[in-house]
Amino acid sequence: MTDELEDRVSRSLADYWAIAVRRRWTIVLPLFLCWCLVWSLTWLLPSTYKSEALILVEQQKVPEQYVVPNVTVSLQDRLQSMTQQILSRTRLQATIDRFHLYPHERSLDRLVPEDPVEQMRKDIKIELVESPARPGELTAFKIGYLAGSPQLAHQVNSELTSLFIDESLKLQQQLSESTTEFLRSQLADARSKLEEQEAKVRAFKAQHFGNLPSQVETNVQILSGLQTQLESTQRALDGARQQRLYLESLEQQYQTAQTNIGTDDSSAPSPESLTKELMDLRGQLEKARAQLTEEHPDVIALKDKIARLQKMKNDQETQTASRSGADKATNEVDLGTAAEVRRGSTTPMMQVESQLKANKLQIENYEQHAKDLEAQISTYRTRLNLTPQTEQELADVSRGYEESKANYNSLLQKQNQSQLATSLEQRQQGQQFRILDPPSLPNRPSAPNHLTLSLAGLLAGAALGLGLTAILEMKNVLVREEKDLEGLLPARVLVGIPHLNVPGEDHFHAVFHRLEIGTMAVMTLLILVGNLYAFYKS
Repeated sequence: MTDELEDRVSRSLADYWAIAVRRRWTIVLPLFLCWCLVWSLTWLLPSTYKSEALILVEQQKVPEQYVVPNVTVSLQDRLQSMTQQILSRTRLQATIDRFHLYPHERSLDRLVPEDPVEQMRKDIKIELVESPARPGELTAFKIGYLAGSPQLAHQVNSELTSLFIDESLKLQQQLSESTTEFLRSQLADARSKLEEQEAKVRAFKAQHFGNLPSQVETNVQILSGLQTQLESTQRALDGARQQRLYLESLEQQYQTAQTNIGTDDSSAPSPESLTKELMDLRGQLEKARAQLTEEHPDVIALKDKIARLQKMKNDQETQTASRSGADKATNEVDLGTAAEVRRGSTTPMMQVESQLKANKLQIENYEQHAKDLEAQISTYRTRLNLTPQTEQELADVSRGYEESKANYNSLLQKQNQSQLATSLEQRQQGQQFRILDPPSLPNRPSAPNHLTLSLAGLLAGAALGLGLTAILEMKNVLVREEKDLEGLLPARVLVGIPHLNVPGEDHFHAVFHRLEIGTMAVMTLLILVGNLYAFYKS
């Protein structure tokens, strides 16, 4: 029947208001009692104070176009690394022992004592601050610490701030120095590899000296000079050979003249033939001088031939004059004159023989010099022919050297830049932390928030009262009005019996109503005063 009533009868706002009025104490009493309990318990909880400090991340003071930083770790990663080091058990235990923190956590009367280091880690709060101009970029961070007293929170937070500042400088310098040391070791390896490649290139150049690509121009010039020297030597050799022919013919003429001295042989060259030959030679000399220089072998050979013919002519004239004087003398004198002429003609003969010997040695020297020049020309031609192959082999050998050299130069430049950055960090001119807001001395506790807990107690009490009211209404279904019977009975209500008051009932209801109003006013006043007090203390 209850289910049928609930299904058939729909409630309006007036019905709900009637239920609230009828069940007012079911709602108000749990609300007030729950609020009183929560409000009282909040004042039993220990107060904690939070000290905060704001640390700004300053960029390096020297522009990056002059000194490039060698540490590119983000602020979040640096903070994470520093936080792990600062919040290590050794560091925190030293701080706990210094300030005598968490004595109750280490008492022996607790069944399961909490680790003071873990408790301190929970009390330390680190919050990152983004740049207002550039969202997503971290420019600062806050360090907060919770303690039971304002002075203790301030002291411990000051200690933590100092640790962060010192650790930042130390960590930044360590990262910079480690980067520089790494580049230094890499540079040493690159230097050793470069020296190995240099040794290979040096050995290759020493092995193929003379036919290197860089020596092509020099080889061509030397080859051209050797070819010029060979041509000059060939011309000189031809001149010497012509001179040998001339001296041999001259020697033969002297021998013939010497043989015909005593027998008056008419086969000796006449003065007219010598004169004609001299004129021809002088004409050839003039033509040679017009085309060649005075130092040319052909010109020198013609000069020597003219000189010897002139001397022969002079000797012949001397011999003719001596022969004419001998015709007037006696036979004895004639014999002495013949012997004397024979001795006088022997001297040019010896000169010709000595010149032939010298000419022979000269020809041999020219021939040997020509052979040497031809051998040198062959050598340099071979070098020029081998140059393309040597160039390819040198390119293969030099490729590793160039790569090693480029790597070495790059590492050397990076190492110098890193050294500058390390020096900058050592002078504390690089990126560093600066305290923008020093650790604060809190004047109010940060927890517990009495006003928030008080309002939460009110909400919990209201929820409890409304829940109890709903349960009671669902379990206790009564027919209180005429419309409650609609749908339950097929007949309509004909007569309603009103409520008949007994003597004194009205007075009782009036007094009870006044007590209700007074009680609710007192409870409301207590709630308001309690919340105002909690707001003032929070």
